[in-house]
Amino acid sequence: MAFKKAERTQLYLRCALFGPSGSGKTMTALRMAKGIADTMGVPFAVIDTEARSASKYADRIPFDVDDLSEKTVDHYIAAMNECVKAGYRVLVIDSLSHAWRELTDEVDRIAQSSVSKNTFSPWAKVNPKQKRFIDAILNFPGHIIATMRSKTEWVIGEGKGGKVAPEKMGLAPEQGKGIEYEFDLLMELNQKHQATVTKDRTGKFQDESIDKPGEAFGVALYDWLSSGTAAPAPETKPAKTGKVKTEPPKAVPSKLPAEPSTAGSVKDRGKSIVQEIGQLITTVSESGSAYFTEGEKEEARGIIQTIKLDEAGIRDLGDLKGFLADELAKRKTKQESTRAA
Repeated sequence: MAFKKAERTQLYLRCALFGPSGSGKTMTALRMAKGIADTMGVPFAVIDTEARSASKYADRIPFDVDDLSEKTVDHYIAAMNECVKAGYRVLVIDSLSHAWRELTDEVDRIAQSSVSKNTFSPWAKVNPKQKRFIDAILNFPGHIIATMRSKTEWVIGEGKGGKVAPEKMGLAPEQGKGIEYEFDLLMELNQKHQATVTKDRTGKFQDESIDKPGEAFGVALYDWLSSGTAAPAPETKPAKTGKVKTEPPKAVPSKLPAEPSTAGSVKDRGKSIVQEIGQLITTVSESGSAYFTEGEKEEARGIIQTIKLDEAGIRDLGDLKGFLADELAKRKTKQESTRAA
């Protein structure tokens, strides 16, 4: 491995729009996608989970659509794989929030059926689905513009003629915590269809307020994205899904190095990961306080006992280890910030 001079390559857009109902997320996404697709000279596709809301604009903006009736992570991923097979290079996902709702509902079901009612164990089981979903978005070989619902709050503002009037405000997007890190461009829309760019890796639009962004804004983004050196041809291998219709669930890829699939090596790898998990859940702070409760430790050990030490089990253990490592890092950060305050 050697260092070399960094250079910016041509990129695929990863843009997310969020805002309350009526802020114009769908129309904005369609118009931006049209600007990019027209510049490229290609059609674009839409994955619609919002009761065919995108198709209401089909008389003004031409596009191809897949109206998802089953709004699960695996059906989202299956639809994205179909986009790859069909050769679409611009995709709108309207919206991501139903995928998150599936996961939170599943966590609630698992927690309520358990004796402890603890959500720690359910999230350890469900988190790999979210990872698969994010990986599918990041690895899509084309531009993606996604929308997310946001929780709504009413505040008192100034209406017409200076009169007091209620105003609808959007809060955090309805998706996983930290979802904003996965996108290059994050835009918050208000009821006047104005977008505030809250994150911008292009460095061109950060903190700008854009009135009704549309085709021209899409073209401006495409010009920046295509201005680098040519990127290597992307892999078009389908993203991994779980169970969709009659297909058997597929395990999530792990970050573990590939090794010969002999019984001995698999068991050795499994024991090694179990030991690492044990070290994570028994970590204590400098003051001697534990980061994980005894109940959470038992939850983790209970999950391990249900995992068979084969190749699929190794991947499951790797996912559990990753989840616990992330959780430990969050708790350490929280403890340090509390101490600093």
